[in-house]
Amino acid sequence: MHVRTLTGHLAVAALLSFPLLSGEAVAAGSPPDAANSPAAARVLTYDASGSAEFRSAVDRGAAIWNESVEGAELRPAAAGQRANIRVLADDGWPRALTTSLGSGTVWIGRQAVDEGYDTVRISSHELGHILGLPDRKPGPCSSLMSGSSAGTACTNPYPDAAEKAEVESNFGEAAGSPSAVAVPEPVLVED
Repeated sequence: MHVRTLTGHLAVAALLSFPLLSGEAVAAGSPPDAANSPAAARVLTYDASGSAEFRSAVDRGAAIWNESVEGAELRPAAAGQRANIRVLADDGWPRALTTSLGSGTVWIGRQAVDEGYDTVRISSHELGHILGLPDRKPGPCSSLMSGSSAGTACTNPYPDAAEKAEVESNFGEAAGSPSAVAVPEPVLVED
């Protein structure tokens, strides 16, 4: 009797694994084209409740990244939800403290705004740090990550093609490997 039960279980296991061996397996509940569809964007939530007068600039900066890349999507955190990104206003210089790819704190500093720098460019630039981009100074206005080195006349809040590609690469690799998401040490980037 034990042999018959064991043989029956082996037969069922063989039948269930046949599609895996033939390369035609589709996960239960997945649409038929799931294997051919691009990976879903990694959703990153942000809390801009502490960004004071810069709230609309923060929302616009997040929207610019959403328009520019597919690998990550920035959304406002729901009430009571713990956000990946905290955005604060203060009297200092704009900066970002990245705790891991897609997580950290951004400060929209009034010092740069008082000197004439564009609030949407600041917001988009600092969110770029959270998305894994470093400063690229000095640089032209066409490079979002050139930051303050482009001067106060520069109001371009959009990442260039290389910056977009780098974020896509960061999040494409992170989507495939949970360990690629963690950064062991916090990184403070002051512009």
